[in-house]
Amino acid sequence: MPGVTEEQIQQARDADLFAYLQSHEPGVLKRDGPNYRHKEHDSLVYVSAKRYWYWNSRNRAINAIDYLMNIRGYGFVEAVEMLAGSNPCPVRPTTAVAHRESQKTEEKKLFRLPWPKRCATFAVSYLQRRGISSQVISQCFRAGLFYESRYKGEAVCVFVGRDEAGKEKFACMRGIGGGLKKDIYGSDKRYSFCFPPMEPGSRHVAVFEAPIDALSHATLQELEGWKWNGYRLSLGGTSHVALISFLERHPEIKRVNLYMDNDLAGRVGARKIKAMLRADSRFRYIRVGINPPRIGKDYNEKLLRVREQINDCQSQRRREQAAVLL
Repeated sequence: MPGVTEEQIQQARDADLFAYLQSHEPGVLKRDGPNYRHKEHDSLVYVSAKRYWYWNSRNRAINAIDYLMNIRGYGFVEAVEMLAGSNPCPVRPTTAVAHRESQKTEEKKLFRLPWPKRCATFAVSYLQRRGISSQVISQCFRAGLFYESRYKGEAVCVFVGRDEAGKEKFACMRGIGGGLKKDIYGSDKRYSFCFPPMEPGSRHVAVFEAPIDALSHATLQELEGWKWNGYRLSLGGTSHVALISFLERHPEIKRVNLYMDNDLAGRVGARKIKAMLRADSRFRYIRVGINPPRIGKDYNEKLLRVREQINDCQSQRRREQAAVLL
């Protein structure tokens, strides 16, 4: 395969994912009895007795390559190079050594936003092709939640998450011309992308898997003219980490609507989040609704279908008007 050898591929397949996370993503694991669970993806569990990883929401075991590709958004060659290239995945260290290495790595782990381009022409055009309205794009841009950058020569959209003081804490990149999906190193998932309400004092939050879906929901509100004022929060997947942190910071929230994808992972994730909120005494007063899109897999697909229907109706009216004039 171009870029990597068969030997590197085999070495990457044999890499110890537990050791990789201890070395490269310290603090991302939490104890769960005798096992470990991923903090950002709680359906991902390391079974200590058998020394293997199981992804419950996908009903399958995974290795280090699967993790980097499916969860961190790397391509196959890039994942193999990370695990078996010049900086190979380490052999699993002892607990004491792993703890010291985790502390050292955590000290070095700094979050830095990618350098912004002065003009976001490609990023804006990309969002418009995805059906997002100019007004929503402008709001997002003015709030410092979106801009254009470059990653390995590729133009990318960068979506930013901020804390209550407005400081950048999280960012994810989405490729404009390709399928790149990647969180910026050092991002804090507790402060994921959140599109604010039009007016202050909202007690509602709509929850999505991705920033594009949150912006699609805002655009649908414009197109269909329904009244709603609330936060639009992206989880960056189906993990509950960002939502729990958001609710802790916003005790005024009374209503949570889960607009997860209409697929197996989205439906299962929504049910798990709803059950978890009901079981937590801090959030039992919150009304929780599950609202997958009735059209398409996610809310961006729904938006594109709605725009297509609107365009078809407008074209039909123009044809009818032209026929009358003739």
